[in-house]
Amino acid sequence: MEVRSFTEADRGELRELFGRAGEGSPSASLWGHEDSEAAIYLNPYMDLAPDSLFVAVIDGALVGYLTGCLDGSKFPTESERMSKAIREHRLFFRPGTVFFFARAMLDTASAALRREPTAGDFHDARWPAHLHINVAPEARGTGAADALMNRWLDRLRETGSPGCHLQTLTENTRAVRFFRRMGFAEHAPTPLVPGIRYGGERLHQQTMVWNP
Repeated sequence: MEVRSFTEADRGELRELFGRAGEGSPSASLWGHEDSEAAIYLNPYMDLAPDSLFVAVIDGALVGYLTGCLDGSKFPTESERMSKAIREHRLFFRPGTVFFFARAMLDTASAALRREPTAGDFHDARWPAHLHINVAPEARGTGAADALMNRWLDRLRETGSPGCHLQTLTENTRAVRFFRRMGFAEHAPTPLVPGIRYGGERLHQQTMVWNP
């Protein structure tokens, strides 16, 4: 198993991997439209931060990846990327996705009535860097996730980053345990993520932070 920097030659295979990495986890998909989700969590990193994108390779095939950004203030926010993807892919008008957004609006309205927070972007100068990591099911237990994360943390140390954050789901206990083991700690409250469900249950955002 090898971890190396992303190259343009990886683009097609990495896009294919995006569609199946994370299968079975609560965060596998938001609304079930792969192209729009890639436009939020993969394409901008290939285009705007390729130096902070790493891939894990086993027997010549990509089996995992980590997308990162050293300074979120110089990168489109998740909300901005999401709004753009919703517009460009006309997700409010697609039969397969309109139900998700209707439910998200109901969740948001219900949370507002109860004066409960909902998930959003994270901004804190103490932890300007952020990351997303995914590993294909067949690569779980191979050390690919550890190797990707260690490569990213080395990059943070080499560039003098003051810290890094990530956002996962409270209910994704496997991911939370992994991030803890890699040195991240839970931070702030765990607000509702409107619209998304797993096993019929509502899910909540978990921010985690790391310092060198």
